[in-house]
Amino acid sequence: MTLKDIDSLERELANLRLQVDLLLAPKCTSLSNKPYPLGRCLEIRDAMFKLIEQHLHNDPSALSPIRQYMQKTNMPLTKVWGSLRDEYFQNAMVVGKWYIDCANDTVNANKPRIEIKPLAESGFSAIQSFEQFVKIAQSYWQVSVYKNSVFPALAPYLPLICKNKHGTVWLAAANDDTIKMAMDSNFSLSERILKQLPEPPDSLLSSWQLSTKSHSKARDELLSHSGDPIDYCREYQHANLATNIEFRNRVVRAFISIPKMP
Repeated sequence: MTLKDIDSLERELANLRLQVDLLLAPKCTSLSNKPYPLGRCLEIRDAMFKLIEQHLHNDPSALSPIRQYMQKTNMPLTKVWGSLRDEYFQNAMVVGKWYIDCANDTVNANKPRIEIKPLAESGFSAIQSFEQFVKIAQSYWQVSVYKNSVFPALAPYLPLICKNKHGTVWLAAANDDTIKMAMDSNFSLSERILKQLPEPPDSLLSSWQLSTKSHSKARDELLSHSGDPIDYCREYQHANLATNIEFRNRVVRAFISIPKMP
């Protein structure tokens, strides 16, 4: 794509973003006391991706720089999530060698909504380790990070517990990218970070476990297992669970059923 193509595409995407904002702003109330669009890169990226696909399918004259580039290179437009300069996490899109960020203002609302750059110059990269994830999370989200001793049977897939300054607690990183990273490493990356992180406070551990036991929807046996999360990494390695998609899906279902901390 030429500079002229990029300028034209940025304007067209900015107009689509205005449509998305009208839809999302009333629904997406403040996140961690930050007003929309701050922190809403996932919702904005997903809504924009859907709208772009609709326009590409329904309007032959729309988004011609993307359309022509995709036809020329036979490269699809895909969703991506990862690190932006190791400063924060970002949900964006990639087509071939181009990085397209339709939520560029979700960290700093004064920045342009749309940013299009060569992928090699964008500062964007996939998350390569849980250490990288923890480093970004601690500075970007302002969280404390602990090893997942609350639900140790899930720890090979979800080794981290995050707690922010408001007291909100969650398992991380609960997305397809980091779960795949754990599985692709045969859980060695999970084991490595678990060896480095501190145990969660006793009060957090006991209250979350008690809440789970009393929660009617949290019935998966995996949530009641006790023990050392590192031992589960080794057990799953020996059982070849890193390639078992059925068990991976069971872990995800168990995670979804975990009640929020009271």
